[in-house]
Amino acid sequence: MQVLQVQLEVRPDPAEVGRARRWARSRLAGSGIAADEPIAETLVLIVSELVTNAVVHTGCPAVLRILLRGTPNAAPETDPAAGSDGAAPPRGRGTPGGDACGGRGTGEPKGSGGPELVVGSVRIEVADNCARPPRPRHVDDDATGGRGLALVDGLADRWGWEPSGAGKRIWCELDRGPARSARPSGTPERGAAYGGSALLAFECA
Repeated sequence: MQVLQVQLEVRPDPAEVGRARRWARSRLAGSGIAADEPIAETLVLIVSELVTNAVVHTGCPAVLRILLRGTPNAAPETDPAAGSDGAAPPRGRGTPGGDACGGRGTGEPKGSGGPELVVGSVRIEVADNCARPPRPRHVDDDATGGRGLALVDGLADRWGWEPSGAGKRIWCELDRGPARSARPSGTPERGAAYGGSALLAFECA
C-alpha cells in the first residue's frame, strides 16, 4: 500500500472554509474520486466542518492534509500527446509538465493517463495551534451551529485527535466502498496512526 499526501495552509479567516472545500474537491477529483461518488461529497463536508472548527472557533491558522491510501495504478502509462505509433513527442524546455504529484498537483503522475493510485481509503487531518481538546457539543434542534464534530462522528468510519506540537491534530478516515466500521458512535480514537504504507508523494499548496 502507498500513500499520496497533499496539504493546504489555511489562514484564520472564515472565507478560507470555501477555499478549503474547493481545493479538497479538486484534489479528490485528481486522485480518481469522481465528484458524483458518495464519498466525495462526504469528504468535502468533513473538510468544511473541520476547517470551520479550526479557523472560526480557535482563531488560529491551520494545516489541512488529505492522505490517499491505495495500491499503484496498474494501467499502462500513455501520453495523450503521443503519435499514432504510441511514441511520445520530445518535450521542449517550455513544455508544461506535472509536479512531484503529477498533473499540476492533482495526484496524476507525469506522463500518465490517470491517477497514480487506486484509492482505497482517505484520511483528512486538520492541525492547529490550539491545545484545547475537541469536545462534541450537545445542541438544541433549533441551533444553527455546533454540530461539526457530531457530523464527523456520524460520517467517518474512524476519527480521533492527538496532540501535535503546541496544538492538536484532528483526523478522520473514510473507506472507499460499502464496508463500514463497527465502531460505536461517539467514541473517538486518540492517537491512531495511518501507518503501514509508503509515502508516495507530498505536495503543499
